[in-house]
Amino acid sequence: MRHFMSSVRRVLALLNRTAIYLAGLGIIAMTLIIGWQVFARYVLNDTPSWSEPLSLHLMSWFILLGAAVGVRESVHLGLDLVHHMVPPAVQKLMDQVSLGLITLFGIAMTYYAILLAAGTWTARIPVLGWPGGVDFIPMIVGGALISLFAAERFVDVSLGQEVTDVVVLTEVA
Repeated sequence: MRHFMSSVRRVLALLNRTAIYLAGLGIIAMTLIIGWQVFARYVLNDTPSWSEPLSLHLMSWFILLGAAVGVRESVHLGLDLVHHMVPPAVQKLMDQVSLGLITLFGIAMTYYAILLAAGTWTARIPVLGWPGGVDFIPMIVGGALISLFAAERFVDVSLGQEVTDVVVLTEVA
């Protein structure tokens, strides 16, 4: 299992890096779009109607991609006070339960987002002209990445390998 995880970790690291770069590009694009919206409204007196719905769509992407990266790199919110006060065996069990629940949450989010996308695909987003189901694609991708990254960490904790600190340092460098 350790050999399998070391080979899979490279693919997951690439997914992680891609997700964080796409999230960063989304923030930049949204900032530029909102900047254009403010300029057009107050200087040109002609507000573009497409800027707000597109900005909200980009925000969905970078929030959900960032959340998935946070799960993999273990930088998401948590209450560690109790975790650090209990013996290591209980810490491991707490981590396994937490990561198992996060994995199930990611799977459920992906599943229900697929249902929502399918159910709204025939509707149109008026200003953008896109199918309504496009709004749920970030949830599908984000949920899948959250479940993958949480499952990776679950296996690491179960094997007694905590690689999160090493992963963050090597991928940032």
